[in-house]
Amino acid sequence: MKTTKQFTKLDKSRVKLDVTIDKEEVAAAYQKILGKYAKSAQIPGFRKGKAPVKILEQKYGEALKGDAAGDIMETALGEIFEAASEHERPLPYSRPTMDAAPEFDVSKDLSFSVTFDVFPEVALKTVDGFKIEVPAVTIADADMKEELEAIRERNAIVVDRNDGDKAAKDNIATVNYSELDEAGAVIPGTEREDFVFTIGTGYNIYKFDDEIVGMKKGETRDISKDFPADFEDKDLAGTKKKIRVTLTALKARSLPDLDDELAQDVSEKYKTLDDLKADIRKNMETALENKLKEIRSNTLLEKIVEANPFELPESMVAAELESRWQMLAQRFRTDVEQLEKLMTASGQTKTDMLEGWRGEAEKLLKSRVIVELLLKDREISVTPEDVEAEYAKIAAGAGVSAEEVKKHYADPRRKEYLIDDIKEQRLYGQLLEKCTVAKGKKTSFADLFKDGQQ
Repeated sequence: MKTTKQFTKLDKSRVKLDVTIDKEEVAAAYQKILGKYAKSAQIPGFRKGKAPVKILEQKYGEALKGDAAGDIMETALGEIFEAASEHERPLPYSRPTMDAAPEFDVSKDLSFSVTFDVFPEVALKTVDGFKIEVPAVTIADADMKEELEAIRERNAIVVDRNDGDKAAKDNIATVNYSELDEAGAVIPGTEREDFVFTIGTGYNIYKFDDEIVGMKKGETRDISKDFPADFEDKDLAGTKKKIRVTLTALKARSLPDLDDELAQDVSEKYKTLDDLKADIRKNMETALENKLKEIRSNTLLEKIVEANPFELPESMVAAELESRWQMLAQRFRTDVEQLEKLMTASGQTKTDMLEGWRGEAEKLLKSRVIVELLLKDREISVTPEDVEAEYAKIAAGAGVSAEEVKKHYADPRRKEYLIDDIKEQRLYGQLLEKCTVAKGKKTSFADLFKDGQQ
């Protein structure tokens, strides 16, 4: 198609494209539309497809011109974008918008303008030579003990306590409860039956854990609670409630002894407790190694982002925020519309939440842009042999066969993610070779894996 085009860069990776289509192309497109309509148009007084062109133009002239303009502009943009670079081609989620509807005259050139977001054009000046600190972490005996206790908890047997036994912390209680009015009568609608929770966890609305300690099965107790103004439940904050609680069942966890028998119950691959301990330490060491690797990579990317400032296209940020919103809905096992209603009911709006996520989202997106640019610039590739080696590495770490790992990655998408990860790890390795990696503050193994830790 005969066209002239001009790209103009705007702020935030936005581009304006001015296009002029030759009048011969315009006339041809119009004639094509006319022919299409002429074959199918049914106008009173004429047989289907036999109405004169002039009559057709008189009756449908503006519609014909609109269709012709739409077709020819879509074709022109398709050809232009197919040959364009990534910095001149719209992002998948950035639909080109037209500044103004063009004038369509079959005897003249057709000119129009569209604007859209493109992939950011970033000049990476500094990508290595940084000083990077990682926490100094060792696996202590306390960490091993904590993991062993967690295994005991997972293998615990729940048993009924005797009728005369008193409720204690860590017991599993089943209760009926309700709110009472000033006269001591049950407030309708507040009743709850067969509510189960572990005493001491606080996993109940009114937080009456301490108040039911010492109760016996079948006992009822009226409890008065004053809730502070900053209480986590806004409906209870700053109020005083009287609650009636009846303990209907009481159970306790019977923890197994830490011995060879427990190890064998955990897995048939363990013969002794020492076998289990050795495997736990190996897994903890692998987890620590992977976590520190993640921290090094993330810290490196943060420093590269800081050293090479650039702006993101708004459509890219909006798409990332919307993706996070949809993932939140999935975690709540609902749809996005219902999620918005739930958030509104709790005093939050979707707009407020998305804005709160914006900083973290932009930081992540900038890191992705930089990684993509560096991978392309350094032409980092992965061979089939590299993938096989990674399968073997994963199998050794997980204690399974390489064939099992291959089956997991038989899905093309999973395999593609694995290949992308191999490429990224090679990139980080190249960059970190030219950085200074130093030990930071001492951190315990448990604290390293707490939420919020980098």
